[in-house]
Amino acid sequence: MEESKLQVSRRQFMGLLGTAVASTAVIGMAGCSSNSGSSEKKSDSSASGSGVAESITYSLTADPRALDPAYFDDGESAIVSCNIHEGLYGYGAKDATVQPLLAAELPEISDDMLTYTIKLREGIKFHDGEEFNAAAVVKSVERLLEPNRNSDMPYASFVFGEEAANSGVKTVEVVDDKTVKFTMRAANTSFLKNLAMCLASPIVSPKAIDDAAGKPIEKPVGTGPYKFVDWTKSASITLEANEDYWDKDNAPKTKNIIFKVIAEGNTRITSLLNGECDIISSVDPSSANQITDGGYELFAEDGMTINYMAFNTDEGGICADKEVRKAIAQAINVEEMVTAIYSDYASVANSVMPLWMAPYDKDIKQTAYDPDAAKATLSAKGVTELTCITYSTARPYNAKGGVELANMIQGYLDKVGVKVNITQYDWTTYKSKVQTDPYDICFYGWTGDNGDPDNFMNLLADSNKSMNVAHWNNAEYKKLIAQGIDTPDGDDRDAIYKKCEEMVAEEQPWVLISHGKNLLGYSPKVKDFYYHPTGVVFFKGVSKEA
Repeated sequence: MEESKLQVSRRQFMGLLGTAVASTAVIGMAGCSSNSGSSEKKSDSSASGSGVAESITYSLTADPRALDPAYFDDGESAIVSCNIHEGLYGYGAKDATVQPLLAAELPEISDDMLTYTIKLREGIKFHDGEEFNAAAVVKSVERLLEPNRNSDMPYASFVFGEEAANSGVKTVEVVDDKTVKFTMRAANTSFLKNLAMCLASPIVSPKAIDDAAGKPIEKPVGTGPYKFVDWTKSASITLEANEDYWDKDNAPKTKNIIFKVIAEGNTRITSLLNGECDIISSVDPSSANQITDGGYELFAEDGMTINYMAFNTDEGGICADKEVRKAIAQAINVEEMVTAIYSDYASVANSVMPLWMAPYDKDIKQTAYDPDAAKATLSAKGVTELTCITYSTARPYNAKGGVELANMIQGYLDKVGVKVNITQYDWTTYKSKVQTDPYDICFYGWTGDNGDPDNFMNLLADSNKSMNVAHWNNAEYKKLIAQGIDTPDGDDRDAIYKKCEEMVAEEQPWVLISHGKNLLGYSPKVKDFYYHPTGVVFFKGVSKEA
């Protein structure tokens, strides 16, 4: 295959790579407080006097939904799971260029792009001793294909397609013990990138699948650098180094990785400053100075994210009417809101995809702020009240959580004569409520999984309501998405996704809000830490000074 079909385009990732070093604030160890150092010594001993600490503790903002890759679509689950499981392919250390992982090499792809023949590495075992081979790959993938998949597998259709849409994988089969073949229903330019994702794609132990008997695997078993030890729900998850990890050149450097669930932002900062955690996620922009002033490091890099408000477009609802959606959007001063809430740590979103994924945002015009026009339209339409649900937990694309956004939008709409009734939930609860409860508007966001435009734009074509929270169902848009998947990377494909962006701006299923920076705090004793643009952390190369 030509390079343009195997790698994320240089256009998409040059901006990201350019910020990889420059935007990370580095604070010298001399700035670390004596109290912090004392706490770390008490809680973490070195490995056999090697000068390397035995454990690293990372804070999560919420409990993972699951650790079985087939059953989650959230970042908390992915961050843990990606250190246990591996896929046939993976990404570069700091970008989303596709690289062989459990596969021995890049696939042999037929000229019509309908078959992918993949050679597998030899001599690899799952953590439970089961052999990694072609049969294991087929078993892991087949449970996510129709008709085997179930409604609790949110990424199955996203990664492997749908028969009704004539998309994705038709069959996966064993060629021989070290070779598998995927047969596609239609060509899919993004498929290889999908196989490298941390959600749905990773290969799990066939015995673990059998033991789970059609339910999520509770004790995950993969081939990765870390093995699952235990999970105390809503509290912590512990992983231990896989001493038999197949990639000896990249063996894990730290014995234990501990994930602590700390929902409240100030508590996370305190846990970093007093040495209870070594790395904290989703730093509130208004608290960033506390990290650096305390002698710790702030990871601040442009994320591959979008933060948005979604309209429920279900037929019969208030927001099924495009004119109503447009009027509500006119009532909201997005630029003022982004500046007030995020300061310098986010930019106003003029496109669904991040700004560096040009040219998709080049000429797109979002609905302009015009409260007078909004008031006139909403009054004429008889819209006086809206139901809003939102989340209180910090997210990678919205470190402030959704409550402040909801409150500000409530204020804007009050000025145009519309009352907004807000109900808030913690993230874990919200993920269920957004699928079951009635609402007119809700808040959501996205961290890109693979750097491909389809990964963003396909959200509004997905039939799974946990992915497409606007419930938008537009035949013309879905046709464009199908064309984008079928078209090789290049100018023609770019033009298709630009049309998608234009449709989203015109039809207004979402109000685009911001593209945020990934903000994390970490101890200067932690070495080689990097928050990957796909929203996960691969810990096998990370260590901590004792």
